Amino acid sequence: MSELERPIIIGITQGDFNGVGAEVIIKTFMDPLMLKVCTPIIYGSPKVFSHYKRELGITDFNLSTIKHADLVNPKNINIINCWEGEIIVDAGISTAMAGQVAHKALDVATSDLKLGKIDAIVTAPINKQNIQSADFNFAGHTEFFAERFAVSNYLMLMVSENLKIGTVTGHLPLGKASGAITIDEIVAKAQVLNQSLIKDFGIRKPKIAVLGINPHAGDNGLLGDEEQKIIIPAVNQLKERGIFVMGPYAADGYFGSGTYKIFDATLAMYHDQGLIPFKTLSFGEGVNFTAGLPLVRTSPDHGTGYDIAGKNQASESSIRQAIYLAVDIVKQRKQLESLTSNPLKISSQRRER
Repeated sequence: MSELERPIIIGITQGDFNGVGAEVIIKTFMDPLMLKVCTPIIYGSPKVFSHYKRELGITDFNLSTIKHADLVNPKNINIINCWEGEIIVDAGISTAMAGQVAHKALDVATSDLKLGKIDAIVTAPINKQNIQSADFNFAGHTEFFAERFAVSNYLMLMVSENLKIGTVTGHLPLGKASGAITIDEIVAKAQVLNQSLIKDFGIRKPKIAVLGINPHAGDNGLLGDEEQKIIIPAVNQLKERGIFVMGPYAADGYFGSGTYKIFDATLAMYHDQGLIPFKTLSFGEGVNFTAGLPLVRTSPDHGTGYDIAGKNQASESSIRQAIYLAVDIVKQRKQLESLTSNPLKISSQRRER
């Protein structure tokens, strides 16, 4: 079996066990067709899944506990027990134990990813407060993976079927975000976005829109001069480097008029400028993908969902899409690697076109 033909092994971290993570994972793999999409390894605690199966009245879901990833069975829903101690599930409540277990599962899964034992990782939501410790001092998953894989230039990219939005600044307070938006930072993030669109999504010549930071994109300096001093020079630099980029666009009109539909991706300046329209247009179907990393990591576009945890109300659609996207990107990268290593294949494909 060739590398392109073998089953894709996806590691799935359970996240905060008092949230909806376990519930949406269970609901996703209650569909037997998912085992044709990938071979899953869940990183967490079998006790957590037993608890939610019982609470939700689910009987047609079974896990196969394995000691390590080398024992994975493609016919089963595999789980690696990452926590030998006591588990106390208190759905909807933030607890220190839930944070500790979430971090342990993430740590074990990431180690297996670095060793090549899994092809990609899908992270169920964590609580960014209760997971903090001496060993986890990050604003979220994105920053954690960047540090673990020693990558300084990366991008949080929100992805749905018809929309891709990256942000120049990530999990920063709004008061600090403005100062972090520089010409160099915009250029760096746009380059990561452009390369990811090519490598991960198979778009040969991406079209990227850049948003302004001020109302009406500054209105020619009347409402702020960041567009003239920072964003337009960055856009010009990107054009000089051969990247198809346009802007800055006023964010409200850009999304309100549907202009985003003519671009392959949008680069927003700060977190909420990008994520508010994304979640408005794609909530429940969106995926968070960390572009610029050597690994493939995706996650659903929602949080822990404490308010509905344990009530059988959580939708699995977003984590299902996160799994689909992880598999697609792994296959895309493998195919690109195969073509790059064999120039004759590239020539043949060009002749066929």
